[in-house]
Amino acid sequence: MKTSTLSAKGWVVIPQELRERFGLKKGDKVQFVEYGNVIAVVPVSRDPIAKSAGMLKSDKSMIEALLKSREEDAAKGK
Repeated sequence: MKTSTLSAKGWVVIPQELRERFGLKKGDKVQFVEYGNVIAVVPVSRDPIAKSAGMLKSDKSMIEALLKSREEDAAKGK
């Protein structure tokens, strides 16, 4: 586990190994997320649109699934 010391100004240095692993460079932004009594440091994506592309990929077509669902509803008289 990596540790860092909080400065008088509240600054924390992210250890070099973690900066390299996550590709963090000078000027990058991070978010602080609280989970109960835990604080997580989460890198902010430089391009959130590109980063999220493909995250909903599926073997099924959404249109086909919707049409099938509507056909089933119609058969049930909904």
